Amino acid sequence: MDIQSFLYPKNEVSYLKTSSTMKEALDKLEASHFTAIPILDDNGLYFGTLSEGDLLWKMRATPGLGFDTMHEIGVLSIKKRMKVECVEINADLDDMLALAADQNFVPVVDADRVFLGIIRRKDIIAYYTRNIVD
Repeated sequence: MDIQSFLYPKNEVSYLKTSSTMKEALDKLEASHFTAIPILDDNGLYFGTLSEGDLLWKMRATPGLGFDTMHEIGVLSIKKRMKVECVEINADLDDMLALAADQNFVPVVDADRVFLGIIRRKDIIAYYTRNIVD
């Protein structure tokens, strides 16, 4: 078993670009039903992850910010409250599992940090639940 066995590929993952706005982030989070979303730069490199909580804290900290002005706020100006670590596709499975213990998903990158997809914690739990031997 390796990391690739759990990969939910990039073409099936909602993600933001570093040029995205807060409004785009909210729309993509709503459509994907995720509570956090990866951010990629223009070269497809993993930049970080933005969470619903990050959006809420930004709204709270910005007087006058509302749904009608979110399009004016870039995602890079939003403080990330948690650093979501990524794992390289060829890393040991234990490295990915250690990250999945603290993150809802683990972003997966290649050796050049190009985003390949995510590993969802629910898929890991489902796999191990199916394969537990008493």
